[in-house]
Amino acid sequence: MSGEQPHPIDPQVRIGHVHLKVADLERSLRFYCGVLGFELTQRYGTQAAFVSAGGYHHHIGLNTWESLGGSPPPPGTTGLYHTAILYPTRRTLADALRRLMSAGVPLDGASDHGVSEALYLRDPDDNGLELYWDRPQEVWPRTPQGKLAMFTRRLDLGGLLNEVEVAAGAPKVGEGPRDL
Repeated sequence: MSGEQPHPIDPQVRIGHVHLKVADLERSLRFYCGVLGFELTQRYGTQAAFVSAGGYHHHIGLNTWESLGGSPPPPGTTGLYHTAILYPTRRTLADALRRLMSAGVPLDGASDHGVSEALYLRDPDDNGLELYWDRPQEVWPRTPQGKLAMFTRRLDLGGLLNEVEVAAGAPKVGEGPRDL
């Protein structure tokens, strides 16, 4: 690196997609398409598939190229902590919770971070997932100096489910990961 002052990355840059190594492609498609509701956009034989929301080419790639029949990495190893899937509204996140409950998918946690509300879970290959929605920036918690003041509190799942008027009771879970 030269003596130049670093400058921030362009604010329009976004993380575009994630590509996950899975042990069983069909099982992963049943979860990502059948439970979460993503659409299959393309298959590459029996080894890979792309799924998306809203007709995008792919938000998630799934492949067995190096992982067919494999097992998750053991605890204590490096790797991806979780993939975060952003929902556009609280209601759509509530619908995701309803889908998970209907499919019997357990939650690892559920948190209110002030800036967002999040559900934490694992996919069939034990990959960590965060399903969340962002509150509008104007209501984000801030310090008296105007700095962001995120926190982690237990998310009221019953209140979230009220967004979709589901009569079923909300599952009991802890606060979820402290990933701030």
